[in-house]
Amino acid sequence: MREFFSEPLELESGAVLPSVEVEYTTYGTLSPERDNVIWVCHALTADSRVAEWWPHTVEQGRFLDPDRWFVVCACFLGSPYGTTSPVSINPATGRAYGADFPMITVRDMVALHRRLAERLGIARVELLIGSSIGGFQAMEWAIVAPDFARRLALIATCTRSSAWAIAFNESQRMAIEADQSFYGDALDGGAAGMAVARSMALLSYRGPEAYNATQSDPDGEKLSGFRVTTYQQHQGEKLRRRFNAHCYYRLTEAVDSHNIARGRGSMAEVLGSIKARTLVVAISSDILFPPLDHTIMVENIPQVEYRLIDSPFGHDGFLVEYEQLDQIIKDFMKN
Repeated sequence: MREFFSEPLELESGAVLPSVEVEYTTYGTLSPERDNVIWVCHALTADSRVAEWWPHTVEQGRFLDPDRWFVVCACFLGSPYGTTSPVSINPATGRAYGADFPMITVRDMVALHRRLAERLGIARVELLIGSSIGGFQAMEWAIVAPDFARRLALIATCTRSSAWAIAFNESQRMAIEADQSFYGDALDGGAAGMAVARSMALLSYRGPEAYNATQSDPDGEKLSGFRVTTYQQHQGEKLRRRFNAHCYYRLTEAVDSHNIARGRGSMAEVLGSIKARTLVVAISSDILFPPLDHTIMVENIPQVEYRLIDSPFGHDGFLVEYEQLDQIIKDFMKN
């Protein structure tokens, strides 16, 4: 489903999008009282179809049970999957924005999704949940609109992007910039560079423990053709086929600029303004947003619970360890 907004959207950078549209997906049935909504904020290269990218969540008996909850997920600003982005038509030129699409931030994403919630008649949700950059959005929303979410779940995320995380993103952008097709008129330019960027990103998503456990070769006599090289190439090619380099470039910039305290005071004060009962979940082996990054949330959000998922799968543990996560969130929703 898609909603079109003819009103301009002023971005945090000062740039203005003359009109915007939002692609979204819902599961389940909205109750007459509109009190059974769970809003999911998706991760970097995912989309609004939660049931397809978050395994065993939108199922009967799971924490996104569509028989009980009305689940909403919308593609964020900059996504190539239907929401206004570099692949959208610029009304001023009649051509796709491409490299002319302005810089965006997580705050811009939330501003657009707040418009969608208002249009859908959703003034309050039972749970606002997000992982990774989805957690950035959920946290930002809980700060800018403290009464919107009764409960908040922040998974494998952080309050401000670290130099470590930004370094991964800059290296990925350098790979895209090294692909000369990125600078041409073709909207699909930069795809080869993006494939390389994806292979870099995977290192931060999984980490050494997961790679060594799943991609090591039993044949110690090999000189070439290692399993992990095929894996890296395959994962890069998968993203190349389904995503857009201009979108990827702008979205990694949005990750870099994430800082919930920007222009608002101290981090402790900003976190202290969150009214929602909050669940903070970290992954034991996450090297992108390690458990230590979650401490500031646990120490400063007023009503908070903390859980640690023990997993060798790094940042991707929130996707892989769905059994652990399902039980954690269902317990949180019971209390």
